[in-house]
Amino acid sequence: QVQLVESGGGLVQPGGSLRLSCIVSGVRLSNLVLGWYRQAPGKEREWVAHMGGNGDTNYEDSVQGRFTIARDNAQNAVILQMNSLKPEDTAVYYCNIGGRWWGQGTQVTVTS
Repeated sequence: QVQLVESGGGLVQPGGSLRLSCIVSGVRLSNLVLGWYRQAPGKEREWVAHMGGNGDTNYEDSVQGRFTIARDNAQNAVILQMNSLKPEDTAVYYCNIGGRWWGQGTQVTVTS
């Protein structure tokens, strides 16, 4: 059984940083496509970033240069490092593994 446990969300001021973690059990992450998505209030879920099985990364334009997706092989986890956060980054963030499994979501709120 595959389980994803997200953590790291919270309340932060504009310009601040957060590190989201998605620890996965039941499947090894190597060679799987890993992704992060987010859903703001009243909006549809949108793609934020992904890492291909070969390690290549891609980012949504608004987070390019501020967010970094990474694979933690030791913890079998996918990480999203978020820097220079803006109020418009406020959303529930979800990890996705292999295009198939979803985390439970973690709230990120950016406000002064």
